[in-house]
Amino acid sequence: MAHIQPFKALRPDPQFAAGVASRPYDVMSRSEAKDEARGNPNSFLHITRSEIDLPDTVSAYDEQVYQTAKSNLKAFLSRNVLFKEAKPCYYLYRLTMNGRSQSGLVCVSSVEDYNKDIIKKHEFTRPEKENDRIQHIVNTGAQTGNVFLAYRNVAAIDEFIANWQTQRGAVYDFTAEDGVKHEIWVINNDKAIETITQLFETEVPCTYIADGHHRAASAAKSQALFTSERAKAKADWFLTTLFPADQLYIMDYNRVVTDLNGLSKEAFLEKTATHFTVEAIGRKPLRPAGLHEFGMYLDKTWYRLTAKEGTYSNDPIGVLDVTILQDNLLAPVLGIVDQRTDKRIDFVGGIRGLEALQERVDSGEMAVAFSLYPVTIHQLFDIADSGNVMPPKSTWFEPKLRDGLLTHLVGQL
Repeated sequence: MAHIQPFKALRPDPQFAAGVASRPYDVMSRSEAKDEARGNPNSFLHITRSEIDLPDTVSAYDEQVYQTAKSNLKAFLSRNVLFKEAKPCYYLYRLTMNGRSQSGLVCVSSVEDYNKDIIKKHEFTRPEKENDRIQHIVNTGAQTGNVFLAYRNVAAIDEFIANWQTQRGAVYDFTAEDGVKHEIWVINNDKAIETITQLFETEVPCTYIADGHHRAASAAKSQALFTSERAKAKADWFLTTLFPADQLYIMDYNRVVTDLNGLSKEAFLEKTATHFTVEAIGRKPLRPAGLHEFGMYLDKTWYRLTAKEGTYSNDPIGVLDVTILQDNLLAPVLGIVDQRTDKRIDFVGGIRGLEALQERVDSGEMAVAFSLYPVTIHQLFDIADSGNVMPPKSTWFEPKLRDGLLTHLVGQL
């Protein structure tokens, strides 16, 4: 069963919350992070992306970056921008985007659960990205990256969360510059804390990583690097927010490719028609209406691609549109064998819109773009339960949790 605990969060004074809260460190480039934090000394990006405070010639993985993060975190504390909760608490985090809300429980989850696959994964991780966050955790003594977990709905937990939010006021309530509303409640009542802990330990057999595989892997692997017993004990747990499955929103995760692998437009379309029906539809971006339908933008024209019957398998991995596209077009036609390492392909989260795909092709940067139908949460569960992993860049969850509002301290500042 799922093991969770309350924790003493490091969090901002309410007057600073909106300024501290920043987008996750891994959804923006260095230049985007620098632009976002410009003129805001309280932005948490000074901690999660501290390379923005160093010359561009300094690598993002240089030791100076991690030492700067540590210094900046201490400065936030000394300026009373952040404070540490007096007692271990749970927290409720509600995000509202485009009139749609979802609420999750912020807690710390067990590293042992992660290692034993009670916390289930569906993606591979990259060593260089893991090592970056391991160094960040060890040097700052803080888990700043929140791991987004999902679980199958439990009525008693749903009811508890709804009642708590209805009956009590939020400690943070602001709308970020992207229009997403963020609200956080503190659960500091001992009886309520005990109730939540027991509900998860008796009613939730497992949880699933929805977003944050690298953050989870880094937190798990950093535990062995702490020397004090106190830090090791704290590092047995890592920062998570748990959302019930029916509240999650998965967006499309689209692809752009630099060239047609030496093919003419006509030859490319002919080869594509081997496994897909191909229909030209004009200049208006095509958002697929269902599974196994794809949009393709090529030479100022959008096409509807529909996977032909018998060209894909119905197992949990084979039935995914990201697999169908890879196996029937990207690999055999465009020569992209490994999406993780091939520099000819890039990925565009659905939050950026289909126009972003069209712009990158029209600019000449890319030759062709593909829009995909989103993976469902049940597909994600099925794959994780089967012990398989999804192809890279399969899911894009929105809205994103903000960094800096709730941090788990493991080391000694």
